Amino acid sequence: MKFLITGEKKPENEYDLVIIGGGPAGCTAGLYAGRFRIKTLIIANDFGGLINDAEVVDNYPGIPDVKGSELGKKFLEHAKKYGIETYLDEVIDIKKENKFFKIITTKNEIKAKAIILATGEKHRKLGVPGEKELTGKGVSYCAICDAPLFKGKEVAIVGGGNASFTEAQILAKHAKKVYLIHRRNWFRADPIEVERVKKIENIEIKTPYVIKEIKGNDKVEYLVLKKTREGNGKVVETDETKKLKVDGLFIAVGLIPKSELAKKIGVKLNEKGYVIVDDYMKTNVEGVFAAGDLTDKASKFRQIVLAAAQGAIAAYSAFEFLKRLD
Repeated sequence: MKFLITGEKKPENEYDLVIIGGGPAGCTAGLYAGRFRIKTLIIANDFGGLINDAEVVDNYPGIPDVKGSELGKKFLEHAKKYGIETYLDEVIDIKKENKFFKIITTKNEIKAKAIILATGEKHRKLGVPGEKELTGKGVSYCAICDAPLFKGKEVAIVGGGNASFTEAQILAKHAKKVYLIHRRNWFRADPIEVERVKKIENIEIKTPYVIKEIKGNDKVEYLVLKKTREGNGKVVETDETKKLKVDGLFIAVGLIPKSELAKKIGVKLNEKGYVIVDDYMKTNVEGVFAAGDLTDKASKFRQIVLAAAQGAIAAYSAFEFLKRLD
């Protein structure tokens, strides 16, 4: 679920700081930048970020049992209280020109003396036949968005982490039957989440299987599964295959960093593609900072409170950097 940003105006040509990304990290960076009286613009194509997908957030201190989209809205409203500007658009390129960074969006070109990258992550794809063709026709990456479409139907969800177990619980409230498919017999999800799912009558855990193909004409009709086994710590496919008839498939097999823009300006990434930052959220490129799930530090423990903290630190570091330019 996304929320609309109203009352926006065309951005100016030049800012002291441009924050790219409108999730908890970006909005918190904007809040602190506003408090530091930095001329700031947040550009994002989706304010709120991935927390919009969360039905309930119950681990952000002081705000228990809040809808993800509502918490994202609170982050943005709090940042705008301090006079920063926001702009709903997609950044497609960044170039360094003399003392400025030129930020190119689909509609504008904007100059900035400093940048905070807070672009976060995106859903990982399965990469199997039928996935691309049937996305939006039964294949989904967001249970909170699409679960109501499968009321009274049979669906599957694939994954072994917290996301898949949380989404399975959401799906169970709508679907007649939910199959949770994972390639191993053990899960990365928190034990409490596994216990909750096992107690829900219309959820069936199917392990160890991988999905080899998603079949259907104009919509998902069935999955082709292949059984696996553990071999030297790795998942090895066997010759045993089976068909699973379902009306939909939800994919929750992890996240990957949205670090394409970081690459364009020479920011160093780790082996998994996350931006390398120091304790002050500085990258190797002077004037470029990063915060949130995009960074190598936050990716090890994805929490809203950590992303927000990094956003605050990044804004402070940008403030110190800009002071030295004056």
